[in-house]
Amino acid sequence: MSLVAVSSLLSPLLPRPGSAVAVAGCKSRSIRVRASMSSPPPPVAEFPYLPPAQRDLMVEVLSMVETELGPQLLPSTVPSDVLSFQNPSGSAHGALDIRYGGPDSTVDFILESWLHCQIPTGALTIATLSVWLNSSTDAPHLLLEFIQGTPTSLVLLLDLIPRKDVALHPDYLDEFYHQTDLDKQRQVLAKLPQVQPYMSPSLYVRSMLSPTAIIVNINCGDGNEQTVMEEIIRGKVNMICKDIVQIWLRLCVKTRQSSEVDQDILVKRDSLMKSKAIEIDLEANLPRMFTPEVASRVVREIKKAYKV
Repeated sequence: MSLVAVSSLLSPLLPRPGSAVAVAGCKSRSIRVRASMSSPPPPVAEFPYLPPAQRDLMVEVLSMVETELGPQLLPSTVPSDVLSFQNPSGSAHGALDIRYGGPDSTVDFILESWLHCQIPTGALTIATLSVWLNSSTDAPHLLLEFIQGTPTSLVLLLDLIPRKDVALHPDYLDEFYHQTDLDKQRQVLAKLPQVQPYMSPSLYVRSMLSPTAIIVNINCGDGNEQTVMEEIIRGKVNMICKDIVQIWLRLCVKTRQSSEVDQDILVKRDSLMKSKAIEIDLEANLPRMFTPEVASRVVREIKKAYKV
């Protein structure tokens, strides 16, 4: 289950309340994405349960984003029992960090998270990076997510989430999605034989994504094909993810003056998206992985960031 408005993708796979779950041990490693800070990185920055290739990519992308945006970000105020949390039996683990943009930044907040638990088909690990912008710009939000169900199968979601109806604003479509050749990036990945489109069962999730969204299932077979998965992640996926994040950093993290009316619409649109994320994702799924008490304190921090 994701900590953004997309985890209805995996809702049918999550354990029902009261079902037994067990988590396999996994060795974590430290990273230094906040080199300018004297304190050690929070637990979320380690992505300990991802396979090495996916973990390295998430770490590198997070480092790219924080290196570029670091001066604009305020220190984290997320409490320790949300920075790292688990269920009472220790069979499900999670980590979450949120950093807000400063008063002169276009960044509203950055959300980083990972979750790990056992599901009937095996271990489920989800790692998420999302950057939400504020109403001083109408540029798209950024979302990157790995949903790893088995060592040889994962769902990848990468998108610049539009903040305008692209059918009504063709100039917006042209600036952020056509001139940047984002669809060519999607097509490159789609040509790999192990890659199939993933169709979210949620109409709402599908409606909020852009026409160039990468939302695919990378399936390398039922056998011992972890080497193939690693090659795909370290090859095409690594290149495409970094290229798209770099495009977003170059194009989107800048002030675009909006009229007062436009800002009101942006705030309303963003608020609706966030409220829906809470409704169909967090409140529905977090208690199934943890407990209502654990879920409530995690959701409380996210609601604070979402301003809902």
